[in-house]
Amino acid sequence: MVRGNTISYGTGVLPDRDYPADPYPGAVPGCSFVHLDGFSHPIHPDHTTPAGWRVSNTDLDGGSDPDGGSDLDDWLAGHGGEPLAARIPVLAYGSNRCPSKITWLRDLGLTGPVVVLRAATRDIAAVWAAGLRLRDGQRPAVLAAAPGATEEHSLWLATADQLEVLDRCEGRDDRYRLARPAITVRTEDGGLIVRPWCYLALAPIRQPLLVSGARGVPVRCAEVSQADALHLEGLAATDDGLHTETVHGTPNPDQWPAALFGYGLLQPGRDGWPLLAAHVDGDPRPATAHGAVYDTSLGWPAMLLATEQDSSRVPGTVIPLRDPETLLPLLDRYEGPDYRRVRLTLTDGTLAWAYLWIGDRTILRRI
Repeated sequence: MVRGNTISYGTGVLPDRDYPADPYPGAVPGCSFVHLDGFSHPIHPDHTTPAGWRVSNTDLDGGSDPDGGSDLDDWLAGHGGEPLAARIPVLAYGSNRCPSKITWLRDLGLTGPVVVLRAATRDIAAVWAAGLRLRDGQRPAVLAAAPGATEEHSLWLATADQLEVLDRCEGRDDRYRLARPAITVRTEDGGLIVRPWCYLALAPIRQPLLVSGARGVPVRCAEVSQADALHLEGLAATDDGLHTETVHGTPNPDQWPAALFGYGLLQPGRDGWPLLAAHVDGDPRPATAHGAVYDTSLGWPAMLLATEQDSSRVPGTVIPLRDPETLLPLLDRYEGPDYRRVRLTLTDGTLAWAYLWIGDRTILRRI
């Protein structure tokens, strides 16, 4: 969502009542958040945690929130939610990042915590669609190519069950199609999300509205309010100008990101490389991650995340992958129970899968 009041409470827990859904696209918090039970809990980037995000530890009155201050994955587990590694990024450019709208979606069957990250986009824009919504007569948004434009939107990190609810809400394969446009989105932690999933126009009523006839231009939601958009007249565009790949079926979270950060035996020329070689899609390149490498005395290294007191970096290799959903289960078995696979935001913003040590730390020796 790009137009609507942005209200900030600092680090406090945010009630839905302060973020009404009307008029479309509704009001949104000025932070990334996780939503549950009518409240939005602000989250902030923290590369010292496995999830890369930490839940705020301050409540509405400025006191300590017993559910806050923890790694986001731990918070999600404590509230019956799936970890970030089991979720996919879905670009929200309309009302889906409005907390009151999220609560409305729960009437459609939405369950569990909803993770919503602030995201910056380039060369695309939310524009007003050609038709109106049947349920309230308001004009919805649709995404379109907009060279040179910069906007702020959001990314849901959605579970498979949550994606099914979004499919029903958006009218997948009727009004909208689920696709992966050739765009890169930057999240609040500096992460670069390549080709996120997105609901794009399918039916003519959801194509961009072109004012002044077929040769007209779309109208950005950031520049015209809902009240004024209702009076716009024009024709439906024939397409949105985006280069996309339509998605069929339910996405697998292992599809994203299509890259691995190797710091030990999974690097080119090392013992684990033959397991990856057939799945590599492009040239590996040097990269670094926040953390430190340790000797396990077992013949392979271990990586631990950085701490507030230690800002060390781990040298390694980013390996682009052709079919990560096929490879990653093989690597999980290869790495074994002493390692946990997570998505890391590397120091240059690249997102990649990496294996963190969760085994016995008493055997580790800093390299």
